[in-house]
Amino acid sequence: MDVPAFGWARFDELAGGSDDADLLAAEGLHGRLDPSGWARVADALARLRPVVDAAVARAAGRAFGDLPDDELSVLGEPGTVGAALRTVQHEPDFPHLTAALHHRHPGLVPHVDRVTRLQLLPHVEEGDSDLHAVVHRELRANAAAFAELSAATGATPLRLHDVLVWLSGSLRLTHAVALGRGLAQS
Repeated sequence: MDVPAFGWARFDELAGGSDDADLLAAEGLHGRLDPSGWARVADALARLRPVVDAAVARAAGRAFGDLPDDELSVLGEPGTVGAALRTVQHEPDFPHLTAALHHRHPGLVPHVDRVTRLQLLPHVEEGDSDLHAVVHRELRANAAAFAELSAATGATPLRLHDVLVWLSGSLRLTHAVALGRGLAQS
């Protein structure tokens, strides 16, 4: 998405693949970490690597919205993608962690921060592993619209969902729409 007023363009331009590169991209969205914060998040990325790698292997190349419902239900645990994402979500520095992991796996790991978390938690249903099940349901229920947006923007449906929830929850949606209309007219 190329909306200069927001950090996503810079986020996407940064090469990823290493913990440092992905964490640097996360800082672009959430602000700089002090040295102890950087060390704490880098340690969490290293510690969580086996959990995230297992989730990526379990997804077997499928995008988040294409996962079966059981992957986001406590009924399918242990070892589900949802269980792995919940482990990340319970870390103290989860906004930087999910941004770094989303940078590395943009089609599989939702980017959750404090704003989007508050938007999604009220919609969790019994049996859901966490707010990620809400994202999964919304992607599936609106698959055609997200596919169309994805084709027009080049962003993954998951990224589009993350950005739309953040814009809405942070009260920036009206501003972003106005910017988009201005760009389209020029």
